[in-house]
Amino acid sequence: MEIKKTAMAGTLESSDCLVTVEPGQGKVELDLDSAVLHQFGKQIRKVIFETLDRLDVTDAKVTVVDKGALDCTIKARVECAVYRSNDVKDNLPWGGAIV
Repeated sequence: MEIKKTAMAGTLESSDCLVTVEPGQGKVELDLDSAVLHQFGKQIRKVIFETLDRLDVTDAKVTVVDKGALDCTIKARVECAVYRSNDVKDNLPWGGAIV
């Protein structure tokens, strides 16, 4: 899925994350800022890249500001930001329904 415009999902509240996606420059770039980076940075990156891969996003700049979000929250925020970047509003295939 192509990232057509800048879009955001989430908040900066505790146990949430703010995900911003923008059109990229030929690859997926991730800028991750997390309160728990040293403990869970590897897992957070894994969830982000797996979600982008499942959505077939290959060209994007992704910025994530994490405030201790669970994996399911990170996944939902990434999905939402990608869908918003494409103005997808109806029949959203949430939670891995995309094959």
